[in-house]
Order: sequence, then C-alpha cells, then structure tokens
Amino acid sequence: MDAFEKVRTKLETQPQEEYEIINVEVKHGGFVYYQEGCCLVRSKDEEADNDNYEVLFNLEELKLDQPFIDCIRVAPDEKYVAAKIRTEDSEASTCVIIKLSDQPVMEASFPNVSSFEWVKDEEDEDVLFYTFQRNLRCHDVYRATFGDNKRNERFYTEKDPSYFVFLYLTKDSRFLTINIMNKTTSEVWLIDGLSPWDPPVLIQKRIHGVLYYVEHRDDELYILTNVGEPTEFKLMRTAADTPAIMNWDLFFTMKRNTKVIDLDMFKDHCVLFLKHSNLLYVNVIGLADDSVRSLKLPPWACGFIMDTNSDPKNCPFQLCSPIRPPKYYTYKFAEGKLFEETGHEDPITKTSRVLRLEAKSKDGKLVPMTVFHKTDSEDLQKKPLLIHVYGAYGMDLKMNFRPERRVLVDDGWILAYCHVRGGGELGLQWHADGRLTKKLNGLADLEACIKTLHGQGFSQPSLTTLTAFSAGGVLAGALCNSNPELLRAVTLEAPFLDVLNTMMDTTLPLTLEELEEWGNPSSDEKHKNYIKRYCPYQNIKPQHYPSVHITAYENDERVPLKGIVSYTEKLKEAISEHAKDTGEGYQAPNIILDIQPGGNHVIEDSHKKITAQIKFLYEELGLDSTSVFEDLKKYLKF
Repeated sequence: MDAFEKVRTKLETQPQEEYEIINVEVKHGGFVYYQEGCCLVRSKDEEADNDNYEVLFNLEELKLDQPFIDCIRVAPDEKYVAAKIRTEDSEASTCVIIKLSDQPVMEASFPNVSSFEWVKDEEDEDVLFYTFQRNLRCHDVYRATFGDNKRNERFYTEKDPSYFVFLYLTKDSRFLTINIMNKTTSEVWLIDGLSPWDPPVLIQKRIHGVLYYVEHRDDELYILTNVGEPTEFKLMRTAADTPAIMNWDLFFTMKRNTKVIDLDMFKDHCVLFLKHSNLLYVNVIGLADDSVRSLKLPPWACGFIMDTNSDPKNCPFQLCSPIRPPKYYTYKFAEGKLFEETGHEDPITKTSRVLRLEAKSKDGKLVPMTVFHKTDSEDLQKKPLLIHVYGAYGMDLKMNFRPERRVLVDDGWILAYCHVRGGGELGLQWHADGRLTKKLNGLADLEACIKTLHGQGFSQPSLTTLTAFSAGGVLAGALCNSNPELLRAVTLEAPFLDVLNTMMDTTLPLTLEELEEWGNPSSDEKHKNYIKRYCPYQNIKPQHYPSVHITAYENDERVPLKGIVSYTEKLKEAISEHAKDTGEGYQAPNIILDIQPGGNHVIEDSHKKITAQIKFLYEELGLDSTSVFEDLKKYLKF
C-alpha cells in the first residue's frame, strides 16, 4: 500500500507541461507491464493510462539509489515476469524474477545480467536464459528454472575476449538466438524454443568481416547480413534445417547509402526500418508475393522508437526528433496504409524548420547534416550555433527527443547534427571509411560541415559551439587541436580523449574488443603512428583554444577518468604557456572539469548536468540565460 500511494502521489503532482518519456513498456496477453514511480506494475491493456493497476514489485526493496527498470520480459503463460533494474550512477544491473500470483513475490534475483529471454520447455516449464556481464564483458550464458524444480546452470562461454554475447528471441518465439559478436564479425547459435535443453545449433561459423542477424517464419530463417558484394546489409533466407551460408538465397537488397535500423517479422510481412540518404523510410515486404512497398516518412522525423507489439495485423512505431517528442504511427497490413496518431499537433512544427544539407569534404565526399532553427529567425549569421558530432563504431548520432534541445531552438539557437564518416548513417561503408587508418576522414568531414554552415550563413565562429559524448570526444578534441578558430566553446561528456595510451593498456575492459575500431598500437607500428596524428591528448600544443566544459564520471569503466584528468591538465598547461607568449590583455579560455560521482558512462537525464552545460554555453557566448532556464522548468523537474 505504501508503494501504491507513492505512485498515486507522483501522478497527482506531476506538472502538466512535463514530457513523460516511457522508457520500458511491454504488452503481453491482456496486460501492459511498465514502471510507475518506484514500482513495477501491470494493468489491463485498455487501462494502461488509468489508476487501475497492480503493483508487482517495489524497487526500493533492492536498497538501490534511484533504481529504474531497463528491460522487462514476461514468461509465455504469465507465470513469471523478469525485470532488469539499474541505477543512474552505475552500469551494473540486477535481474529480479517475480512470480505472478494473487500476491506477487520475488522468486529470485541475479546480479550483473545483460540480456535475458523466456522460453517454455517440453514439460510446460518456464526457462529463463540470461547472459552474465563481468567488467563490461558479456561471455557467459545461463539457463534457470524456478518453483519446485529450481535449476541454474551455465551452458555456454565465449573464449575470445574481443567478442560479446547477447540473446534475442525471434518474433514468433520459435527460436532463441545466441549472438556472438565483435565490431565487424558475428556468429549465431539457435536454441529450439520447443526443446530448450537440447544443445544449440550453429547457423554459420564466424567469418571475419561478416555480420549476420536472424529472424524466423514458417520454418524459414530470414538473415540480415553483409556477406557478398557490395558489403552492405541485404536480406537472405534459407530453410531452418539447412542454415549454413552456402544455402542462403538473396531475398532483398538495400539501396546504396542506406542504414538498416531494425527489422520486424510478422505472419505475412517483413518490415524494414531504414535510413536512406539521411531520411527515414519503412519498407513493407509481402512474404506471400514478395511485393515491396516503400514508405517515405515525414521529413521532420530523425529517429525510430520501436514498439513491443504482438498484434499480427499492425506494425506500430514512434517517430521523434531532437526537438519533437515521439509521435505514434501504425502501418495496417490489411489496408496497406500508414496511419498517424491524431490529436493535438505539436506547435514546434510551425515554429521551427528542419533542413537536410550536405558539406563537401576535402576528398569530395558529401557529408549529410541535419539542421534545426526557428522559422522566424532573422539574420541567422548572428545566432548561436550548437554542433553535434559522434563518428565512431558505425553508430548514428543520437537524434532522440531532448527537452533542453527544444528549449535552445525556442531561444533562437541553431542546432546542427553532422553525420560524419565513422558513424553509420549511410551504411556499413560509411563506418569503414572512418575507422582504423581512416579515422582522419571523420575530422575532415567535421571541419567541412562547420565551414559549410558558416559559408551558408548559419552563425559565425565567435557564436559556434560543439558538443560530443564518449567516442565523439575524439573528433571534438582533434578539431580543438587542428582548427580551434572555428569554435567558441565545447562541451564534452565522458569523452574519449587519450586514444593512444588507452588502446595500449590491455588490462582495461574494452581494449581488446575495440581493436577493430581504433587499431592495435601495441603490436602495429602503423596503427600507433596513425593514432598519434589525431589523438586529442597527444596533439595538445600551446595555442588559443575554445573554452571547454568536461563532464566526467568518477567510476566510469568505459572511459577511464585518469585519461580525462591527464588531458585537462595538459590542456591547461598549453593554454598557460600560450598566454605567457601572447602577453598582457590575452583572454584565456575557461577549462572546466566537472567530475560526477558514480560510474554510469552517460546519464542523459541528469538535470544537474544539463543545467551546468547550458549555463556554461550561455556564459561563454555572453547570452542572457534567464528565459531559457524558465522554459526548462516546463519540461524538467529540478
């Protein structure tokens, strides 16, 4: 009852203007499972937005600081529900198993669980498969049963430390897939959902450079893979009982410059979520007649949010952008049409513009950019500009909705997202052209983007700022060394700045796993010399730098604090040396290192972090921040 009252109080006191982003929600049978306040709850599907719900578990029982649910999985017959619970200041997680009965009770809990899925065995018993994570490495797979016949056993261990393991249950629940991957290569084993205690079956032994992912329908495997030419993703299929690569038949190919974001399988359709030339598409493939329908989505849309859907007649999903909250869409197979959520239209659609631009890099490559600004902005050259960059691991720039980004646009800022090489926005080759000994392509792309924006009348160097997180700090830090005159201020979050020394330390959790991205400077002199050319820490020199605000985390396992502190100290020394040579009257840049407690690599929703970064940007550009913080209160609870 105490937990229920806390949830009710939260709902009643929540500001109406605040955007509520539901992170985890699972529909199973006639129920919806989700987090409300400090509780795991479930409600009848049609009553998910009402107060009529059942509290299954109070997260406060785990004695964690501000816990939240990261993932939910419901057993096939709803006898059990498993939930992975984390805190904001750590990546460590706990998986709790709740027995669903008249009075739900916690049956078991497992520490350090990464991925997990339920299947049902021949005896009608629920079996939980889960992976165990140690020092950010996920190599072990376990299976467990509960109730009167408790079992918990490890049945697979990956020996290669450069690979990690995750589990995925095919959409029809027929097979559990054990996916063993590094950055460029994968291998998949199948667990028969009807016989989960049988040994797993290998689909195809790992081949260096070949990635593949598996879905299932009607005794056929649908395989998304980059095998063959061109080395971009394509869809293949084969009979489930002959899964090896020599039996894969080409089924569907993607256009050039296409990123495959996700795939969803239905009874009679396969749906591909795509990004082509920086615009979003949905391709609906009819499996009965191999027909293809390509739907171009609204130009404002920058990202998909997938829905955990069990309805075979509809394919729901959400679209969002950095300044626009998620909006629901549903493709209905019977009608062959896409339907959008009706209701109040967000005013941002009339007050802002989204532009798709391109910059020409020095080798002639066209680099896409996404730009947002107010529709009624006059003299854009005098407006502040915030540039976003990442450019690593084949991952796209995050384009999900962030309330603080919306507030900046409302306050007259221009936002520019630069989709440079090393990221994945234009497919696998776009990543390949920006990793290892091609990492400098990403830096050239970023420079070209900023110069193009200035050349087209978007802001000017004295009003230009740059933000990056994690591996995006490599390009941001490199730009500060090579072209500091393009920027006024930079904000970095958990930035990777000391590439060379980090990649030479094989005792760190991720060094071996990331050799495919950065190279091996310990054994390859070519890689070592190339990293020296762009590594932010290695290339600091006495010169004028933009002001820099760095947010770091005390126990960050992914980006060691030591490297960030060393970078900050060396940068301050270089600035001090430059100031001595310049003489009196020189205005030195501000270098701020804000070390947060805890160990979570990136805490997106930290209001303290958001406030500190925005305050820094406004002060560096000499702007009045009064109205922006008043507007932020509408969206964020301080």
